[in-house]
Amino acid sequence: VYKRQMRDLSPMLLSARDLAAMLRLGLRTIRAMDAAGKLPAPVRIGSCVRWRSEEIRAWLDAGAPDRETWARIRAARS
Repeated sequence: VYKRQMRDLSPMLLSARDLAAMLRLGLRTIRAMDAAGKLPAPVRIGSCVRWRSEEIRAWLDAGAPDRETWARIRAARS
């Protein structure tokens, strides 16, 4: 039971590789989208770059707008 519960938990923070798998895109595409501002702003922890899984889901529900538009949408919701 414990192992099944652990598998059901989705990570709170996604690596670029995790995000690529989630969006069914290549890792290079994720890196290019991030550099072009087409993804929500990542969280930087030291040299690690991660995206909040809940934010990615909300971003997708909003139609996957560019980073600037997404920041305005999030600010309006707060």
